[in-house]
Amino acid sequence: MLPMLKQGRDSFTVKKKTTQRCRKYDVILYRRPPDSYVLHRVIAVREHDYVVLGDNCINKEYVKDSDIIGIMTEFTHNGKEYRVTDKQYQKYVRFWCKTANLRIFCKKVKLRAKRMIHAK
Repeated sequence: MLPMLKQGRDSFTVKKKTTQRCRKYDVILYRRPPDSYVLHRVIAVREHDYVVLGDNCINKEYVKDSDIIGIMTEFTHNGKEYRVTDKQYQKYVRFWCKTANLRIFCKKVKLRAKRMIHAK
């Protein structure tokens, strides 16, 4: 979840998922088979699953309710605590999600350029 959360520095709190459906912009902790756990943001809610994307990722994933362990409720970043209900955080989330396609495009261009340089 870079740049929002950095492994080994920042922390987060997750509330166990209930039977209630997740909402767009929720950050969910889910199980990716066989045995890894992932924290990504819901970018779309569909009838039978969710479209999720890590803040620093270029590939979307599709997650079912049965794979979701919990929903992030708060986090600590650079020593400061934030709740997901804070207005500052909600502004960040909306901006980050609205610019996702542009960031993904730029990352793909950068990856292609690196491949071309290394192929020479």
